[in-house]
Amino acid sequence: MNLAIKDRLFVVTGATSGIGNSIAKALLEEGSRLIINARNKHSLMDFQSSWPDQIQILPGDITTDTTISKLTRMISDKKLDGIVLNAAGPPAKAFSKTSITDWDDAYASLLRWKVKLTQYMIPVFEKQNYGRMVFIESSSVKQPIDRLMLSTSLRLAVVGFVKSLSREVADKGITMNILAPGYHATPRLEELFESKALLLGISPEDARKEFINETLVGKLGDPEDLASLAAWLLSPKSRFITGQTISVDGGMIRSTFS
Repeated sequence: MNLAIKDRLFVVTGATSGIGNSIAKALLEEGSRLIINARNKHSLMDFQSSWPDQIQILPGDITTDTTISKLTRMISDKKLDGIVLNAAGPPAKAFSKTSITDWDDAYASLLRWKVKLTQYMIPVFEKQNYGRMVFIESSSVKQPIDRLMLSTSLRLAVVGFVKSLSREVADKGITMNILAPGYHATPRLEELFESKALLLGISPEDARKEFINETLVGKLGDPEDLASLAAWLLSPKSRFITGQTISVDGGMIRSTFS
């Protein structure tokens, strides 16, 4: 399928690792141009070296006002077609292990920056009468995952925000959707293997097997498969899909409406 995104400009945050990296590569392979963001400048430069004519880089923590301001200046008067909002989540903790500072930090890392960046993006897209926004969250918003108290709680707030706002802007050519990944083979999941291993007194490899056993397809997800869906959601082909939270979980979620 021709996604009709060749030469279109997108922003991808968290673009040097895991799901964000796979989405960026999927867009580049379709001929898109990107502004990519991550904290590590050297990783961004390494990525750019493979696609020098298609990539601009923005080093910095996207959850901070400083980096968001730098991004808005980079966009400036460019025609931007879409954005992927993606960043690492808070540490895995049960409620009894959290402090109020943990909750404040989770709000900043999972919700606040997305609201602030969206406040900038919506007028840009409204002026164009076109825009695509894809938020990368977690399947835990539909079926909670043990010890992800902070992540699940604040990601659910993102779901409410995106669903509500999508209704306000749907007639302006703007779509807003959420991808809710299950267990994908990413560095973030390796951290969960370690956390579960410590909690249960088992090896990380045995913890990995327990995660795999929760998926009906019997394996961890490939970020490239999720990236192909993200690329479609960022394309003009997805114009009739908005306000949705789409699970990509290998059959892990048991709910009928997953």
